[in-house]
Amino acid sequence: MQSTYTEGLNPEQKKAVLHHDGPLLILAGAGSGKTRVLTHRIAHLVEEKGVAPWQILAITFTNKAAKEMRDRLERMVGARVHDMWVSTFHASCVRMLRSHIEKLGMGYHSNFVIFDSADQQTVVKSCVKELRLSDANFPPRGVLSVISNAKNEMLTSDRFQSLNAADYRLSKIADIYTRYQRILVQSNALDFDDILMLTVQLFEKHPDVLTSYQDKFRYILVDEYQDTNNVQYLLVSQLAKRYRNICVVGDDDQSIYKFRGADIRNILDFEKDFKDAVVIKLEENYRSTQHILEAANQVIKNNRGRKGKTLFTQKTSENKVTLLAAGDEHEEARMVAEHILWLKSTTDYAFKDFTILYRTNAQSRVFEDVFLRQAVPYRIYGGLRFYERKEIKDIMAYLRLV
Repeated sequence: MQSTYTEGLNPEQKKAVLHHDGPLLILAGAGSGKTRVLTHRIAHLVEEKGVAPWQILAITFTNKAAKEMRDRLERMVGARVHDMWVSTFHASCVRMLRSHIEKLGMGYHSNFVIFDSADQQTVVKSCVKELRLSDANFPPRGVLSVISNAKNEMLTSDRFQSLNAADYRLSKIADIYTRYQRILVQSNALDFDDILMLTVQLFEKHPDVLTSYQDKFRYILVDEYQDTNNVQYLLVSQLAKRYRNICVVGDDDQSIYKFRGADIRNILDFEKDFKDAVVIKLEENYRSTQHILEAANQVIKNNRGRKGKTLFTQKTSENKVTLLAAGDEHEEARMVAEHILWLKSTTDYAFKDFTILYRTNAQSRVFEDVFLRQAVPYRIYGGLRFYERKEIKDIMAYLRLV
């Protein structure tokens, strides 16, 4: 089939765009153009297959990704994009709850507010104090992490209490959970986990509401499916059950959010949930060179239980991947600094051409120490420089005074 929206796409991308009805799993390797495929697929459905724009639900994980998708779609389909739901899981669920939350009979009203992390910690602190527990033994962030995990597993405070009655610490957290939830209801407030959990509960308790959204959203597309947790999986499964026009895009090789509840089985078992699913692999990379992809393929192939795929590219480069083995973190930072300075002096590279990636923010300190000593200018993204942190400035001021 000829389509305006397949021009410039590779064969597998074209297949993904032109797939019409039924479940579709797009395994999109890094840099394989998945956002382009998603937006072109939506445009094809609306402009060439006659699907009404209000029958489209496209779910992303971040507001930035949702905005990028809306902007691209607006360039392709114009104002019709405004009739689509292109948003995050949370934004979509908030819209549904604004219309129906009172049906749950829990005391919530449609003008509910959403508590951020600071609000949540304030509530937990008051609960800990009310129960005469120790802040040291029940720190707010740790308690909230447990409560969040419980909600992601659809465990109410009562259910969580019954499952953990024999465990002293968890039973106390259950007490905090109960009081925490009571305060939220009294405040007509939801936390971010409630937004998803209550939407699933709404669908379970009120099938008529679920049916209305199933009829509305005939075509559902989910980005970054490998990062979905249990409650997000339930939400998507409920909405897609009636018409089964569900398209999920993801890459099991890029699943890195297990610590916040992501379940890789959601993408690995998609073909079990939808036995007639079509699977399309996007393996052509448009971002990296072949040397980088070969190194990545060699590392990731050792993962067990993955969906097999091998990334390739048309890009060529003489620069190979170099592995530097250091004895400790200090030697590592010195080697990196020396390598940067050597390349800076022997090539046309500027300092702004170099990027250093590390696993945790705490690892930046050693690099900062070495770079300061060797006069390598740098900028920290996603956090403060070590020596710009308030507590470090205070310590340095005291040391200078001494």
